[in-house]
Amino acid sequence: MKSRVQELEDQIIFHKNLYYQGNAKISDEDFDRLETELKDICPSSPVLKMVGASPKTSSKIKHNSKMLSLEKTYDVEKLKTWIGDEDVVAMFKYDGSACSLVYENGLLVNAKTRGDGLWGEDILTKVLYIEEIPKRIETKELCEVRGEIYCKEEAFINLSKKMEKIGLDRPTSLRNIVAGLLGRKDYHELTTYLSFTAFEFIELKIHITEEEKLKTLKKYKFQLPEYIVCSKWTEVENQIQKCQKFFNEGEFLIDGLVFIYNRCALANELGQTSHHPKHKLAFKFQGESKVTKITEIEWSISRNGRCTPVAIVEPVELSGATVSRVTLHHYGIVEAFQLKIGDEIEIVRSGEVIPKFLRVVSSGKCRFSPLSNCPSCNNMLVVDEHWLKCVNKICPQKIEQEILYFIKTIGIEDISEMRLKELLKTGLIKEIPDLYQLKTTDFLILDKVKDKLAQKFFDQIQRSKNADLVTFIEALGIEGLGGTKIQKIIDNNFNTLEKLSKITMEELQKIDGFAEKSSGAIVDGLREKSKLLKKLKEAGVITSTKKEKKESERLKGLKFCI
Repeated sequence: MKSRVQELEDQIIFHKNLYYQGNAKISDEDFDRLETELKDICPSSPVLKMVGASPKTSSKIKHNSKMLSLEKTYDVEKLKTWIGDEDVVAMFKYDGSACSLVYENGLLVNAKTRGDGLWGEDILTKVLYIEEIPKRIETKELCEVRGEIYCKEEAFINLSKKMEKIGLDRPTSLRNIVAGLLGRKDYHELTTYLSFTAFEFIELKIHITEEEKLKTLKKYKFQLPEYIVCSKWTEVENQIQKCQKFFNEGEFLIDGLVFIYNRCALANELGQTSHHPKHKLAFKFQGESKVTKITEIEWSISRNGRCTPVAIVEPVELSGATVSRVTLHHYGIVEAFQLKIGDEIEIVRSGEVIPKFLRVVSSGKCRFSPLSNCPSCNNMLVVDEHWLKCVNKICPQKIEQEILYFIKTIGIEDISEMRLKELLKTGLIKEIPDLYQLKTTDFLILDKVKDKLAQKFFDQIQRSKNADLVTFIEALGIEGLGGTKIQKIIDNNFNTLEKLSKITMEELQKIDGFAEKSSGAIVDGLREKSKLLKKLKEAGVITSTKKEKKESERLKGLKFCI
């Protein structure tokens, strides 16, 4: 009879090999629990020192220096202690397959997987199809670039269609598709749909900081993960929050952050174990995943007409909460995975957010049938890239969401979604400018509204007439035009409503961060809102450029104990 140690070792080896083959059967969190248990009862187990998995093919290449894994933690306090007083580089930890690229005289001559850390599989013929991997760089030095091959959501959707078209099975997981394609013996050209980000640069030259390395990679035209150099703990906390948001909403998979001491000298001073370097630490999110079944798919219409799907699932306990709704993002995901009632799916939840869909575990017996008509107005839907859209300008739910977004953004705090529905149902308002025609007495016909609350609603609406320009434009809900972009435009001397409404594509493209496609959409959006702008102006809405107040230093240096 096997001991618990032997059971754990066998399970870890089994699941590690499946993971690196792109066919993971358990979640990262469940795998980490197996390792943690083994570490507790047998810390000397050689299985804990294993890096990656043994290459499957005979086409193996030895790494010039061992390609190690990372030590990881889920504990913020442990991270804080590890950082100490050092400046650290914090970068997104991409969830794909690690890759090593070797350049001689500027030419890409080798590409290999992590493998077991000592030997990797030769994948040169496959990475040559990946557009984001430079085939030549401006250096004569022998150097190595390490990074992550991953798949973006949009590329995955297009890849699914391509694979079905050429007679291959549709992929079942965004997480496993990378290892799946890199392990194929045919159709190497499918790796065109994959992306690459560089995170490590190894050459003979001695670098002073990690940031300097990353800047060199950028100079050589490599894509980099989002990163910042943190010298304060508050900067670390902000980056963790930003990463958590991307984990739940981003266009590709990440599973946390990697922290690296910025001083390169520390890498030599601290050294490494047989498993990981001591100058790096992965901070991962404590997410929990479970398998459940889809019982229904609900569709709602956003303010821009986009149809957003949510799966209603058999209730399961996840991270201390009962979950019955799962975001499916958009039609492209539903179509790529052929999602339908009866499908068993894996879902994950991290933090206080709605869980998201990961993969199909088993397909239900129902036939996949895409949505064809708007659930609000019954008009035919159109496919716009990976979205289904309702183009009916008088779609009731679309209008409701436009007004609700305006109310929330402009700062009319006490009129909730429920109150808005009442106002629409009574016919008191039909569009945004109607808000400014309401009288105090109009609110009295609403449920449980007396004089005091009616006056409060009226006063808040009136106060919103004096809005700063950024808030006002953002409240219009123009696709792709958030507060940061609006501020950039204003800072480039388009600082009045009149100037903004007349801006051209050419003028927008001269501003940093505005590409041709997004500029066209913004200009079109502003033109479409011209009638609305005129009506709001006639209703007495006045906009002004907000000036930043100089911060007072009266409390500087003081400490308060509460």
